[in-house]
Amino acid sequence: MFETDRVNAEHVKRCNQMDYVWVPTEFHVSTFVESGVDPSKVVKIVQPIDVKFFDPDKYKPLDLASRAKLVLGSSNVNKTFVFLSIFKWEYRKGWDVLLRSYLKEFSKDDKVALYLLTNPYHTDRDFGNKILDFVENSDLREPVNGWAAVYVIDTHIAQSEFPRVYKAADAFVLPTRGEGWGRPIVEAMSMSLPVITTNWSGPTEYLTEDNSYPLPVDRMSEVMEGPFKGHLWAEPCEHKLQVLMRQVVTNFAVAKAKGRKARKDMVTRFSPEIVADIVMNHIQNILEQ
Repeated sequence: MFETDRVNAEHVKRCNQMDYVWVPTEFHVSTFVESGVDPSKVVKIVQPIDVKFFDPDKYKPLDLASRAKLVLGSSNVNKTFVFLSIFKWEYRKGWDVLLRSYLKEFSKDDKVALYLLTNPYHTDRDFGNKILDFVENSDLREPVNGWAAVYVIDTHIAQSEFPRVYKAADAFVLPTRGEGWGRPIVEAMSMSLPVITTNWSGPTEYLTEDNSYPLPVDRMSEVMEGPFKGHLWAEPCEHKLQVLMRQVVTNFAVAKAKGRKARKDMVTRFSPEIVADIVMNHIQNILEQ
């Protein structure tokens, strides 16, 4: 699967040498076929999420502050609302969009916190200074009453503790420019978290207005470097992200209802048992040909 609007010519050639190519979403069915892959070979097989492991009823929250470094804002303010974002530190993940929107919308008086759980992607771990440099070189101006808190978690979190990470948050946010599937997004949804994420690429397979806050796209932009150079991906709407983040905070009852619907959708559409049946049905169709 690809996180952009197309498939490289070499990959198209290889795909057309296969009997079948399994892709996880309708988005990928379209991009693969439009890029030249034989439509008869492309089959959608969605990815599963372990809904028994990522079950909010099984866990107590992890103490995020004990694992995190404060980058902006004050640790002395009692945080009443916690946003969580999990991603590799790369431009595609939209960390710049997230920081701009969050820091424009909130201040110290809002008593919110943004936790970024991240790890390097062809870069070093100096995320705190990267964030400070980004803010200093942007048009952002510190509010009179101070920045809203931004924390970074860049230490190892055991897989067994990840459900507790989600449990410690009030909402999950990822204004990504493109995803193949979006594993942290579906994990958050399985944990009944309200989710704000870009309504483009892989996540369109499972995002609805009832189970999440789909973030609109402002425009498409060209990938400027790396193996996907020349492809297009999405630029999420920063102003709308501000609106949605504020909306989640001020109308949390609606947000929690979306989180419950998200959990239900993960269980009924993407549990391992459901996906196993999809796989078995496709294999059975092959055997009957």
